[in-house]
Amino acid sequence: MTTARIIIRNDIQELERIREFIERQGDEWNLSAKNIFSINLVLEELITNIIFYGFDDDQVHDISIRMSLKNDMLRLRIEDDGKPFNPFHVDAPEDLDKSLEERKIGGLGIYFVREIMDTCSYERSGNKNRLLLSKQVK
Repeated sequence: MTTARIIIRNDIQELERIREFIERQGDEWNLSAKNIFSINLVLEELITNIIFYGFDDDQVHDISIRMSLKNDMLRLRIEDDGKPFNPFHVDAPEDLDKSLEERKIGGLGIYFVREIMDTCSYERSGNKNRLLLSKQVK
């Protein structure tokens, strides 16, 4: 198994570091451009939600992202010490068949994460939220 890890702060500016990390690892692990794009999209959605909604204070918090690859199965583990929250208990928007003008704002991000990844789960361990995701990449 090949593993890489990055620790970021709860700052939206860190999304650029994540993008660079994913592209570097994707190239090193010979992932397709489509897979690299998909993983970036998933992480951008999940990390943005953690940064904007996960913390009740203005303190600096670490968010850990671990990526591993074994037998063409890519696994992501995201950990933070924010408020307990399972994003995968949020229902998919009911108005997906409506035009953009008719739809309510919000709710699509987690829907896209579920569509892109093969598995998505949440657990709370001690004072940590842990998101576990996987995707077959070849």
